[in-house]
Amino acid sequence: MPGNPTRPRRDDSPEESRRARLSLTFDEDAELYDRARPGYPPRLYDDLAELAGTVPGSRVLEVGCGTGQLTVPLAGRGCRITAVEAGARMAAVARRNLTGYPAVDVVTTRFEDWPLPDESYDALVSATAFHWIDPTVRVPRAADALCPAGALAVVRTQHVNGGTEEFFVEVQGCYERFDPATPPGLRPPAAADVDSSDHAREVARSGRFGPTLFRRYEQDLTYSTSEYLDVLRTYSGHRALPEAARSGLLECVAGLIDGSYGGRVTKRYLIELGVSRRR
Repeated sequence: MPGNPTRPRRDDSPEESRRARLSLTFDEDAELYDRARPGYPPRLYDDLAELAGTVPGSRVLEVGCGTGQLTVPLAGRGCRITAVEAGARMAAVARRNLTGYPAVDVVTTRFEDWPLPDESYDALVSATAFHWIDPTVRVPRAADALCPAGALAVVRTQHVNGGTEEFFVEVQGCYERFDPATPPGLRPPAAADVDSSDHAREVARSGRFGPTLFRRYEQDLTYSTSEYLDVLRTYSGHRALPEAARSGLLECVAGLIDGSYGGRVTKRYLIELGVSRRR
């Protein structure tokens, strides 16, 4: 559960001591990830084209493509894409989803380990994945991969207040019961309270990029009980719980949705796009 009543905490800020281990959980069930994880709003792709130059024929490097939630729409817009994905199962599903797009190459490796090609890219895009890359190398390597004035485009997703608000208050009891690491009183933050400055500061510290421009989008998605549980099963923190605790948590969540919310809940997402041009 995201948020904090006094200082909102981002969903995409894993503790460094757990980052590498948690990043491996997504590959455990790539089919579930592909089925359950939502795509991105259409306006995002229009803004990527405007701000990052992801236009037909552009050469794009995608870091952490997952199963292709962002890759497929970009390929459909005529981008030539190299998609780097560390998880072998995730990469296999991405290749299947990208059948019919010969201008896309999915490479199975960590971005940190991938030898950068001689030809640079017009844009590097990373959607809900940049925070899993080693923070000591991700921005410098991105700059190295880009041509002069090439764009680093990072998409981040945060659960914010909205949708079925009372459910997200009540469900906190399930988390406090089954996940002892859950601080009491967590609430989804208001979208206006979500701070993006950490990414802007990180990019600026590298000295390799100009100012970061941001665009924001809010998206409400309604889930049945089973659909919502599938989404939870894709989250690294949930997957990392011991089996008994994870099962108990999911049963508690399901009982609350079915018993008090008619088997359906709506979750509000804040999607942020940050674009920085290489100097």
